Amino acid sequence: MARFEPCHGKDACRDDGERCLTCGRELDEIARLRDAIDVLASLAMDRDYENREEFANYVARKLFKTIGYRREQLGSAGDASAGS
Repeated sequence: MARFEPCHGKDACRDDGERCLTCGRELDEIARLRDAIDVLASLAMDRDYENREEFANYVARKLFKTIGYRREQLGSAGDASAGS
């Protein structure tokens, strides 16, 4: 399992064409995360949420739970196929 390394800021980014030399993440991963954040920010702006901190906290909680659920399902699928 990989460990997530947060971005150190756009000014700190240096890349070799495949990954950031500062945080070590692949450029594709960085782009996908930026795109996902942009979609969420656009949703909040389109809805004109005044409580953006509550929105961001909700998204973080749901994401954490969703990742846990999916990992659990992958583990269960692996357990089921091992018994076959």
